[in-house]
Amino acid sequence: MRAIVLVGGFGTRLRPLTLHTPKQMLPVVDRPMIERVVGWLGSHGVDEVVLSLGYRPDAFLDRYPDDRCAGVRMLYAVEPQPLDTAGAIAFAAAEAGVRGTFVVVNGDVLTDLDLTDLVAFHHANPAEATISLTEVDDPSRYGVVPIDESGRVEAFVEKPPADEAPSTWINGGTYVCDTALLERIPAGRPVSIEREVFPAMVADRALYARHSDAYWVDTGTPAAYLTAQLDLVDGTRGAEPAVASSAVVHPDATIDHSVVMARAEVGANAEVRDSVLLPGARVLPGARVDGSVVGVGAVVGSGAVVAGLSVLGDGASVPAGTSVTSQRVPDTDV
Repeated sequence: MRAIVLVGGFGTRLRPLTLHTPKQMLPVVDRPMIERVVGWLGSHGVDEVVLSLGYRPDAFLDRYPDDRCAGVRMLYAVEPQPLDTAGAIAFAAAEAGVRGTFVVVNGDVLTDLDLTDLVAFHHANPAEATISLTEVDDPSRYGVVPIDESGRVEAFVEKPPADEAPSTWINGGTYVCDTALLERIPAGRPVSIEREVFPAMVADRALYARHSDAYWVDTGTPAAYLTAQLDLVDGTRGAEPAVASSAVVHPDATIDHSVVMARAEVGANAEVRDSVLLPGARVLPGARVDGSVVGVGAVVGSGAVVAGLSVLGDGASVPAGTSVTSQRVPDTDV
């Protein structure tokens, strides 16, 4: 089984963390997000992954010089220009010679979906593609997918107003596809799978979907990126070590429901609650970080406060005694 992983986006909603780093290369507890995605694919029998790259392809190439990630062989398809979701899939498939049945996943989704079951369901139906569906409280940010009793998709409604959504079951960003899907994608221009290809397949009764109650999070916002980390250390999804062995935490510091990554430092009487400190971040004595993300090598000065889902970019600094609430440092247009 082969998989195409879409990792070409700019990660705009996660700025400033993504000003110089692709979203899928951001760390999740102890490793880049892409390693968790590829590791999950490998656990379901995927033995080769094609990364569909756009923004900062060098970050992936430099990190995995032996073309292996989480034990899975990787190939690379670097888009010459942004081709949107379907265009990226077709380009990657052409570059890597992908044919037959293959998997497509959004590289910023972390899930415990039973991919093996989804593939079996796909083969049991006359489907050109099969989508995994997950249920959310607010479907307005996603593609809403009502299905009939057999699993055939009845409509594909992209980002409807919340009060007009026909369902709370949304496109979960994992697809099992056949070559026939590739033949529907025009060459040489950007093509959206959500707005063009899937609606056309619905009209031809060729698109199926399957509900899943498995863990699922789209990490594309600071709140979701924070949640994905904490879920792995607090028992929601796992119980991984929350404080890296190379982190330096003063005995008088307070770490509560937080992730402290490699080489991070937390000083005397500092408090870190419901937050994530990326590698090398420093929270100096008496400072407080609450419900926020502190980027690589960023510094929270003595007695400073960072709160309210603030995001400090790599190397950012909050001066001693000052407060940052619900802000991004440096400030970015999102």
